[in-house]
Amino acid sequence: MGKGGNQGGGATEREAPMPTFSWEEIQKHNLRTDKWLVIDRKVYNITKWSSRHPGGQRVIGHYAGEDATDAFRAFHRDLDFVHKFMKPLLIGELAPEEPSQDHGKNSQITEDFRALRKTAEDMNLFKSNHLFFLLLLAHIIAMESIAWFTIFYFGNGWIPTVITAFVLATSQTQAGWLQHDYGHLSVYKKSTWNHFVHKFIIGHLKGASANWWNHRHFQHHAKPNIFHKDPDVNMLHVFVLGEWQPVEYGKKKLKYLPYNHQHEYFFLIGPPLLIPVYFQYQIIMTMITRRDWVDLAWAVSYYARFLLTYSPFYGILGAVLFLNFIRFLESHWFVWVTQMNHLVMEIDCEPYRDWFSSQLAATCNVEQSLFNDWFSGHLNFQIEHHLFPTMPRHNFHKVAPLVKSLCAKHGIKYQEKPLLRALQDIIRSLKKSGQLWLDAYLHK
Repeated sequence: MGKGGNQGGGATEREAPMPTFSWEEIQKHNLRTDKWLVIDRKVYNITKWSSRHPGGQRVIGHYAGEDATDAFRAFHRDLDFVHKFMKPLLIGELAPEEPSQDHGKNSQITEDFRALRKTAEDMNLFKSNHLFFLLLLAHIIAMESIAWFTIFYFGNGWIPTVITAFVLATSQTQAGWLQHDYGHLSVYKKSTWNHFVHKFIIGHLKGASANWWNHRHFQHHAKPNIFHKDPDVNMLHVFVLGEWQPVEYGKKKLKYLPYNHQHEYFFLIGPPLLIPVYFQYQIIMTMITRRDWVDLAWAVSYYARFLLTYSPFYGILGAVLFLNFIRFLESHWFVWVTQMNHLVMEIDCEPYRDWFSSQLAATCNVEQSLFNDWFSGHLNFQIEHHLFPTMPRHNFHKVAPLVKSLCAKHGIKYQEKPLLRALQDIIRSLKKSGQLWLDAYLHK
């Protein structure tokens, strides 16, 4: 039970101290129908409000029964604005004798990370260079124009078609990285402007849904590489990941596919199919079932533009096939880049770590170069991006030395590797997990 403080004589109801709660009691409220969380030692009941949470009810629900202070600060740029919505949800605070961190999380690391974040703020590392993002958008539009001109001038033969497909796959991938910036609110101070441009880029330039991306991607950031919380490690029984899952599948004699060969069939059903099949189907169905008509309208504008542009050269059926070939190419690029930072790291059930440690356990970096920065949309700085998701990507290299220093202080491994090795590690990781499954399947 929550404990109210003693009231002095003549104290009014308004002046009564807030109820206080222990972690033991707070942690009981971590159900889908009963969710409390803690921010800056204040206790909030988010049970009913979570369905209205702009980032989706799942992402905020993943912190039910926990301290969500660092996640809250990481995802929201305008804290004063957000606090207005929190006041009606406030039900009490942590008891004075309770630590600020739940589940025995490392309070010293948390304190040091918050000091690091304050230093980054004082260095204006959360301030974006608008020209940088404008040039990124300009080079995407330039590639779209070059692609059309290639077909217009050289015709629709095989060579111009293949060249155009690669140019458009490049523009689509770069648009994917750019929408990611706006989706994380890392460009403009006002969230409204970020949301509008985000819908334009992911909707009109890519034919996808901003809300679908937000609800999926923010879960990944909140609990990276955590089974049942991070949708990016939900492989629908196609792959087994990490060390815990393959052993569990092996013990239970689960064999949906020959997982000891997953590092081989990954090339057939991983990179080639993720975007043109799974994502495309999921995005369209999500917009329709959720009746997200605004995002659907943006997506339709993309398809209409593409068909109007290329059906005169290929016909409607040919333009549709051309579009799916472009997405086939883009999918390879997207999968290899996004998996090189996460698939090779720890993937497990909820370990209840502090924000800093949890992100370092689930992410690694790829060495910086002008090509690597462009090729990955600066996601070669995955560690810094996960620690500071609203930080503009052009500042990741500036905060990286501070992050490395904090890792060294607390003996936390900061992984950084060459690009080719990072890509090869994806296959090594899949092979290792597959062998763990086979050993457990045969011998346990």
